[in-house]
Amino acid sequence: MSRNDKNQAHAFDRPPRGIRLLHALRKDPDWEALSLEEVVTHRDAANRLAGSRYMRVITGFPVRGTTIEWQDVALADRVVRVRVYRPAGSGDAALPLVLQVHGGGFAGTAAQCDWGNSHLAARLPAVAVSVEHRLLGPGIGLSAAVDDNWDMLQHIVNHPGDWGIDPARILLAGESAGALITAITAIRATAAGLPLRAQVLTNPACDLTDTMYDYPSMARYPDTPTLNLARLKLFRKLALPPDGDPRPFSPLYADDLGGLPPALVVIPTLDPLADHGRRYAERLRASGTPAEVAEYPGATHAFITMPGLVPQAKPARSKITEFLRDRVAAVSAPAKLDR
Repeated sequence: MSRNDKNQAHAFDRPPRGIRLLHALRKDPDWEALSLEEVVTHRDAANRLAGSRYMRVITGFPVRGTTIEWQDVALADRVVRVRVYRPAGSGDAALPLVLQVHGGGFAGTAAQCDWGNSHLAARLPAVAVSVEHRLLGPGIGLSAAVDDNWDMLQHIVNHPGDWGIDPARILLAGESAGALITAITAIRATAAGLPLRAQVLTNPACDLTDTMYDYPSMARYPDTPTLNLARLKLFRKLALPPDGDPRPFSPLYADDLGGLPPALVVIPTLDPLADHGRRYAERLRASGTPAEVAEYPGATHAFITMPGLVPQAKPARSKITEFLRDRVAAVSAPAKLDR
């Protein structure tokens, strides 16, 4: 290997400079020592910051030509808040739907995804809906977040005129814990007979069983600036009820992954979860579901929400847009999902 090759390999094995600087300035709490009350306090503070205009320097500025608004949706037994992105000047045309789920698990907000979602709305074009699901916390496990996303999908598909969407062109996307929710939603939709055009899983968690940490990427990158094992252990503790079965929340161990919508799995290489995504893509392909992997050397977990710090975010966003555009080009008969 030449000196240049060695230097390049070394550069790709370190987080981008901006991420390193941010990590040095902002210390993580002791995740394993946090009480449930402290988790909620941390979550609320983190979400206020993530949704602030100040953070646009890091999370990216929304694309011009889109409207963004919060909307409260009344379901049968609760109200779910969503963030809706629409291309300006779309008129009465029925557009594809991108149902997106932000990352974080016990923290996170749809507003942190404005850069990517506004781009999808403007460039596909599409109506992008990001679900502000219930966050993990006291008495709230991962099943609640999964139900929020699944129930919103059913609601929108069954009321396409209210949303201005074409129910024959449904796309799913998610990041990190949101990608886990998205993968589970895709499995549910397929079992329910709802045809989906595609799913995009960015730095997904795919295994919450006892083997969650038994992957080479976990051993190689246990303590990165944007994700470490301590935070993952807290996430798993909050996600699963005591003595609960983790398999329904572990797509990697799903009984049947055949017939699912084509997947794009986006993997930052400097991520403890990198091998979760790689293994899931392998299982999808082995089950007959098309799965494409796009890896971004030198990128860290959650990089797609930090375009101001991680240069790989922009080409990843373009790749996602291209992948989804290819899968909404054709129009098929509308679908309706029985509740």
